[in-house]
Amino acid sequence: METQIKETQGNVVSIENPGIIAPADWQPVIMGILCNWCSYAGSDLTGTSRTQYPPNIRIIRVPCSSRVDPWFIIKSLQTTADGVLVSGCHPGDCHYIAGNYYARRRFLVIKKLLNFVGYHENRVQFSWVSAAEGPKFAKVVQKVTDDIKKLGPLHKYKKENLK
Repeated sequence: METQIKETQGNVVSIENPGIIAPADWQPVIMGILCNWCSYAGSDLTGTSRTQYPPNIRIIRVPCSSRVDPWFIIKSLQTTADGVLVSGCHPGDCHYIAGNYYARRRFLVIKKLLNFVGYHENRVQFSWVSAAEGPKFAKVVQKVTDDIKKLGPLHKYKKENLK
């Protein structure tokens, strides 16, 4: 799929649905689903260190990345988010022993499912960030924000547009 943003007379056009046009100053909404023990603590470190990162992310804290139900991702994309970031402990460092191994397998299936349904593969991204990696968390959020900006707004599957 094409991943470059299209602009028409200063407006941003969605890659997945060229009929969707947003103003040039459009900013994506990114739902961040973070593991309590590592990624959420890493985001907290980012904030306490006063490291700058885009304000586009809305964070939801879960006990473990393996607790992320695919429905959370689908519902986020369907209702409010233009993209989703799921982040957890590094493989092997899970506080619940093997939770992130289960999550990693589930994420591969989720990405294939969303791609099959018609979402661009970069709409949902996964990362591993530990509690001591505040600067890495800021870089991940910046990368996800930039990727979603390139894709443009997501309105194709939102409830109000399915009537």
